[in-house]
Formats: sequence, structure tokens, C-alpha cells
Amino acid sequence: MSFKDDGFEILDGLISLNEIEVIKSELSGLECLGGGLRNAEKRLPSVAKLVESKFFVDLASEYLPAKARIVRSILFIKSIENNWFVAWHQDKTVAVSVKMDKPGWGPWSTKDGVLHVQPPIAVLEQMITFRIHLDDSTEDNGCLKVVPNSHRGGIMPQDKIQDYTKIHRAVSCVAPAGSVLVMRPHILHSSSKAISHQPRRVLHVEYSSYQLPHGVKWA
Repeated sequence: MSFKDDGFEILDGLISLNEIEVIKSELSGLECLGGGLRNAEKRLPSVAKLVESKFFVDLASEYLPAKARIVRSILFIKSIENNWFVAWHQDKTVAVSVKMDKPGWGPWSTKDGVLHVQPPIAVLEQMITFRIHLDDSTEDNGCLKVVPNSHRGGIMPQDKIQDYTKIHRAVSCVAPAGSVLVMRPHILHSSSKAISHQPRRVLHVEYSSYQLPHGVKWA
């Protein structure tokens, strides 16, 4: 497995068990409807401290052409009680503060009162996703699956995604707590429903080195 060749890799032991327990403790005091918590860095001080740390920003910058900035973070909590299947797809939208009349940006939508848009592929290529595992991620609790090197195919329509995943090998990203799955946002990925009572809590964090126009911020 090589990030340069495959578009993803797993880095072990990047956060301590103590850091994980602090996040879990803060998380226990919040209601997470639907198995997720958007803008986790704005809700949990422990998450903000982690994802905005020099260590993680510098690490993200190593995968990007310039200094990284955090785009957003989402805490996913999959369990038997909060269970879901995710079909093969690409992460191809971003959340921004202001609607722009900019070529190649669109379509636009609003989710939970926040503007979302599909940017040009060049913007996605200046983004990196960290999936920080707060629990062991296994086949039984619905770990992420990816198709290596699929990000090189650009943005694919759904029918092409279906055809592509039929003829290319998928990899299950089994990983221990404290590890980080680093991946391109537009690599093809999916996950199965959990069949284990062991929860799968993952902190999904996106960073970018793309410079937004003046007055526009990542939302």
C-alpha cells in the first residue's frame, strides 16, 4: 500500500489512547442524531485541539502543494443501533461560506443551512482526508473500503462508478484505534453495515491548500 501509487495509506499510532478517551468523554455528553456529528471541531474542544494542532496541519501539508488549512470535520459513529450501508461514491463537494459565480463550481446546494458545492477537480486534488480511528476499525463494524488508484479517473458519473467497481479490486481498511487512514477525497470508497456490537467511531477531517477567493471561507 503506497499513497503515491494508490491514493491512500494507513499510518499507525498517530494519536494516543489518552487523546482518544478525552474525545470519547466529551462526545458522551452530546446527542449525535443519525450516527454523526458535523463540525466536530466546533463542538468538541478535544477535537479542535487535535485537528488544528501543528502536528496534524504539518502532516496534512506534506500531502499537499502548500500549507494545509482545515476544511471541516465530521465524527461518524456506526454501531448496531446507528447502522448504515454506504454505496460506492466519491467525496466531491465542499462547504463554503458564500456562493460564488466562479467557472467550474457547481451544482450548489444547501445542507443544514450550509452552502455546499462541487468544485473543479483541481480543487479536490489540493485536498486530503484524514480518517482518525477512535476504535479498532474492522470488517465486522463496517470499516471503509477503497478502490486503489481510482482517484486518477477524475470525477465519475454513477454508472461509471458501478462499472469501475465491478472490475477493480477493493481493499478493506482494517485499522487499529489511534491510526489514521489518509486518502484522496475523490478515491472511490464505501462501507458495509456493522454486524458487531463494537462501535466504529471515526473522526473524518478534510484539509486543503487551495486558496479560496477573498471573503470566502470554508464552512
